[in-house]
Amino acid sequence: MPASSLRRERDSQTFLSTGFSSMNIFTTPNLSDDHPEACHLPFQFRLFGQRSRFFGRVSTVSCEIDNSRVAEAVSEPGQGRVLLVDGKGLMHRSLLGDRLAQLASDNGWAGVIVIGAIRDIELIERIDLGVQALGVCPVKTQKQGRGERDIPLAFASITVRPGDWLYADRNGVLVSSVALLSDR
Repeated sequence: MPASSLRRERDSQTFLSTGFSSMNIFTTPNLSDDHPEACHLPFQFRLFGQRSRFFGRVSTVSCEIDNSRVAEAVSEPGQGRVLLVDGKGLMHRSLLGDRLAQLASDNGWAGVIVIGAIRDIELIERIDLGVQALGVCPVKTQKQGRGERDIPLAFASITVRPGDWLYADRNGVLVSSVALLSDR
């Protein structure tokens, strides 16, 4: 049996416990190999939350030291989407904590990715949600109603638009304008 088939068979045995159907088992390296047009977000994320693998359509927030728009987004039905929060890489305020992570999980979000900091990680690790962030910071944000929602976000040479597909696991994050898995 070829090495790639062995890897995929091993992966499917490991990942069936995550709640995904067998058609949705993936790793970002395999998706990247099969879909070279998919773009990699150029960040080294840390993983938090119970889901180490998640995917869905993207909803976006752009904010810096105010997570008011994050709170608005996760208060709405997630419908399996992934919230991508552009915190500009700033690490002196936390844009997601346990309360908002639990709200996201309760409202059906697949995951939240923060290009910035989060907090309450010992609690977030117990929540059924995929969470990736650049790091942690214990300081909360100031609620001033600032930020923008569902706008295109640009990172290096990549633009992520609301409605794009995002796939995340321990290897990184891929974004595509089309679905890379067939049954969702």
